[in-house]
Amino acid sequence: MFEEIYSAVQKITFAPFNNLSVKRDDLIDPYISGNKWRKLKYILAKAEEEKKTHLVTFGGAYSNHLVATAAAASRSGLTATAFVRGEEVQNEMLLLCSLFGMQLIFTDRESYRDKQKLFQQHFADDEKSYFIDEGGASPEATIGCAEIIRELTETYDHIFCAAGTGTTAAGLLKGIQQHQLNTKLHIIPVLKGGSFIEDEIVQHTPLSDHLNLHLDYHFGGYAKITPELISFIKNFTSKTGLLLDPVYTAKMFYAIFDLQKQGIIGKDEKILAIHTGGLMGLFGMRDKF
Repeated sequence: MFEEIYSAVQKITFAPFNNLSVKRDDLIDPYISGNKWRKLKYILAKAEEEKKTHLVTFGGAYSNHLVATAAAASRSGLTATAFVRGEEVQNEMLLLCSLFGMQLIFTDRESYRDKQKLFQQHFADDEKSYFIDEGGASPEATIGCAEIIRELTETYDHIFCAAGTGTTAAGLLKGIQQHQLNTKLHIIPVLKGGSFIEDEIVQHTPLSDHLNLHLDYHFGGYAKITPELISFIKNFTSKTGLLLDPVYTAKMFYAIFDLQKQGIIGKDEKILAIHTGGLMGLFGMRDKF
């Protein structure tokens, strides 16, 4: 199911942004979109190589990763189970997971912390089950994300990407290093204290001067938003027609806007923003708009 695919690069004309293009990975697939497609591509290849037929993964109630894994499993003739963090709820995301055939196991937050233990408790005797970490974090995922750089037909002074775990960031940095580019990679952690992402990246590829972490655009932490960010999203989308999710991509675009306003990014420098999809996360924020 993971055939070769190249997402379009779209030039954005929207003041005050200058020389801004967007790699539209959000258009890859409606359910396995963006970096979720990139991450799962080689994870599923490894599962198939090991003759696994049951995918087991983890996420919150509004996890795009859970929807992507459920869709990928059903299209590949596999079964899937997800440990869902927190109390039992019903929402649009989990409905999609169920429709794709995924079994949902709601798990208290303390037990959820030890994912390997949960896997062992439920599936230790099942040789066909394959462990996929939260968000798809894995060496295989970084290989898929590195392919973003290979697909580019132009060079850029700066590439921007939002980050939660650092897996996509590691793949992008690896791709820049492999292709010996001079491009600066700007990572926007969406959690407070996002400096830990460097530790995650170094597990997959060496750090270099290409990497820049910007730690001040989390807007309060993971899945936290402010009236300022909401206003930015509404204005950006109404003027460009490009949807942003409040958890990741909106914070990335705001960071680009702010860094250009400060003069840290020059107005004539070419910028590429990676749209990592995840737009169904908007459902979890509908009361904020």
